[in-house]
Parts: sequence; structure tokens; C-alpha cells
Amino acid sequence: MTEAAPSTIALGSRFAGELNELAVPWQAEEAPEPELLVLNEPLALDLGFDPTYLRSGEGVRLLLGNHVPEGAMPVAQAYAGHQFGGYSPLLGDGRALLLGEVEDARGRVRDLHLKGSGRTPFARAGDGRAVVGPMLREYIVSEAMHALGIPTTRSLAVVSTGRQVRRESMLPGAVLARVAASHLRVGSFQYARATENTALLRRLADHAISRHYPEAAAAENPYLALYQAVVTAQASLVAQWMLVGFVHGVMNTDNMTISGETIDYGPCAFLDAFNPSAVYSSIDVGGRYSYANQPVMAEWNLARLAEAMLPLINEDQEAAVPVAVEALGAFRGQYSGAWFGGMAAKIGLETAGSGSGAEAVTDLVDGVVAILRDGPVDYTLFFRNLAKAARGDLRPVRGMVMDLAVFDAWAEQWLAVEPDAGLMDRVNPVYIPRNHLVEEALAAATAGDLEPLWALLAAVQSPFDERPGLERYAEEAPGDFGNYVTFCGT
Repeated sequence: MTEAAPSTIALGSRFAGELNELAVPWQAEEAPEPELLVLNEPLALDLGFDPTYLRSGEGVRLLLGNHVPEGAMPVAQAYAGHQFGGYSPLLGDGRALLLGEVEDARGRVRDLHLKGSGRTPFARAGDGRAVVGPMLREYIVSEAMHALGIPTTRSLAVVSTGRQVRRESMLPGAVLARVAASHLRVGSFQYARATENTALLRRLADHAISRHYPEAAAAENPYLALYQAVVTAQASLVAQWMLVGFVHGVMNTDNMTISGETIDYGPCAFLDAFNPSAVYSSIDVGGRYSYANQPVMAEWNLARLAEAMLPLINEDQEAAVPVAVEALGAFRGQYSGAWFGGMAAKIGLETAGSGSGAEAVTDLVDGVVAILRDGPVDYTLFFRNLAKAARGDLRPVRGMVMDLAVFDAWAEQWLAVEPDAGLMDRVNPVYIPRNHLVEEALAAATAGDLEPLWALLAAVQSPFDERPGLERYAEEAPGDFGNYVTFCGT
């Protein structure tokens, strides 16, 4: 580690101060032999942090929660949640700590939060620790999502602790430092509602409005406006997941943010071959959070948020219910509009207008989805090859499909409307965190070799720009890769 002058990093404690009923002051577990594995220097600079300091002994200890800046108050957050449909009245940060808030270069308040920092009062039977592989997975995937333009928590650093952690075998321990607009969740509102403390519920909603949707404060019913804003944000977010083939894997209500950011990259993955029923989580045996179910489950989660917020929407619950139902009813149209517009762009078409032109776009979108469903087609590569077809070379994409007659008929109609290949290149990534490459990088990193990690990050952090020498990062999974399964890391 390098040495640096003492830091002037200041962390606020607004959440802990305004919502102390949801915050338990706590200290991170001491790491015996910390080592900084990866640091996101551009993000550090955006937060006003000196990367040289963060690489110093004291800076690394800050990233572990072992050095607490003066005035900061690390807390474990309390929340409830539905986990795979079953309600738990008290979950909370069992292995995480909110170190505090910081203002970034654009004046936005951001949470600095740790994952894997040791047991808290919410840990139940868990050890509160994390291991190198899953923490680096979150780093890779969250930074790839950011590069794709999808709202997400960010990863600032991963630090190994020097402690072995027992899972199926003994594995090297690590802590992830991540940054978020906030860590308010649907589960936060569920917990506040369960306390039957309407004043706490109102303060939580006011906090969320101030942090994320200040325009709601001027609405006739600010709490209804807050709920509507969350519905809109989640409709847009999940549509973006679907468009890039991202499968979150554990869409419990405690993993759905009020801000509309993607959070908690545990058993997540990107589609290889297009498969609506794709499930990558080892614990999702019933397919509750499969790729195709994600919009349905987002709507279900938002219904749980509405239930929690009913006393704020109207003191008379009988009057509140139809208002909340109407607000939730906007989700499907908003999601469908966002998904359809995004899918049209993926095939190089605009969705503006109505009449026969709009009907033609609808038919073409329906047609391309049918082609994807028909056979094992690599989802990401298909659309990049389709852009080549828009430029006159049909061979690459044609070689991917099963039913050539159906594809040729569709392609003839599609080419007749002159798709915009440039638009397709701007919205269809070349590079995503392909599952076999992620596993390769994590296995190497766990064994002490970070080079595959750096190479993969270099590719996915500029996902739309095809570059020579990175061909293997654009190729589909090898035939012997098999059925991919991910684990949450606890």
C-alpha cells in the first residue's frame, strides 16, 4: 500500500439522523490483512475522493469500514421484505453497513455502503462476511450496467480481508464498497408500515421525496406522486434489463430500490442463448424470477409498496385502495412502451407516429421476437449481426437462425423500411459480461491473478465500440460451457 496525507473525507449521516428507527449504529469487523484488489478511480474522483489516499493504508481501512472519518456514523439499515413470495417482517443489513453520504461532482447525494463487512444485529445465522468471487462479480456487472446506461448502484472498490471464509470450501474473504443514490427499498416502507408508526412512515416518504423526487413535494398528494414516480422508474428500469438480456435473479422486495437503480448483484447473469424461462440462480428452483417473469414480479413488488403506503395516500384505506390500484395500473403501459420503443431501436426503427407505419414496426418487432424464440440464438450477438445485415451483409445473422424461410421473409420486410444501422450500433452492445468470461475472471482472481478481470472490465466498460483484439469478448459461450448457475455468496 502507498502512504498518503490524512484524508479530509467527510461523510454525512442524514439517513441515520432523520430515520434513526431504521438505523442501528455499528462497526465493521476488523480485517487482519487487507489488500486493495480493485479501485474505481473515475468514480472516486467523481465523489471527490483522492485515489492516492484510497490506496493508502488508512484509505484501504476506510473502504473496509475499519477507519471511520470524524463525524461519520456507520449504521446497519433495517427493512422488511418478501423473499421469493414469503414475507419476513425483519431482514436488514446482515452483512452490510451504510458508512454515510457524500455529494458528488454534480451535487447529487450518494450513499457509501459496504457489503461483507461482518455480522450485524440483523445477521441471523449468517457470518456477515463475503468472499472475493461474488464481490468482484458485483463490481464487474454493476460497472457494465453503468456503461450500458442502465440505472445502477456503482462499485467503488473491492478489498480482500486476509481472512478465509467458509462456504462449500474455504475461500478468501472480501468487502465491496459501493455507491448508490440511496439504499431505500420497497422493504424499507414495508418495515415502517409494519411498525404501525404512521409518523415514521411519513418521515421515510418525505426522505425519499427529498432524495429522489423533489418535484413530488409540490403535488396535490405528494405521497401518491412519490408512488407514481417509483412505478415509472421501475417500469423503465426493468424494460432496460429485458432489452439487454439481464436477469437479476433475486427480485425480492428488499432488492427493489425507491430510486429506480439496480441493486444487489447476487445470482445475476446475462442471457447467452435467448430463453424466456432462463433462470441462473441456484435457489430459484421454481423460476419465480426468470427472465420473462421480471416485469410481472416488478409489478408484484410495486403492489407491496402500495400496500405499505396506503395510510399516506389517504387516511381512509377504503378511499386509498382504488387510487393506489389506478397508479399501479400505469406500470404495464409504461413498461410496454419502454420495452417496445427499445426493441424497435434494436432493429434500427423509430416508433413515432401511427397508422400503417406504426403497424409495420409492431409487426417487425413481433417477428424478431418470434425468430429469437424459435431456436437457441445468442441474444447479444444476434443484434450486432443484424446491424451488419442492415449494411448489406446477411450472412452472419442468417447463419445463427434455425428457420431460414421465416427469417428471410421477415428480413425482406425489415430491409424494405430501411433500418438505421448506426442506431442499432448505439443501442446493441458488442461486449457484455458474458457468463463464461465472468467465471474465468473470478476463478483467476480468487487464485490471485487479476489480469483476466482487468481485460474483461476494459471490454465491458465501453460496450458499444467494437475494437480489434477483443474478439473473444464478443463471441458466444463455448459449446461445452453447459447450464450456468450462480450463487448469492452468503
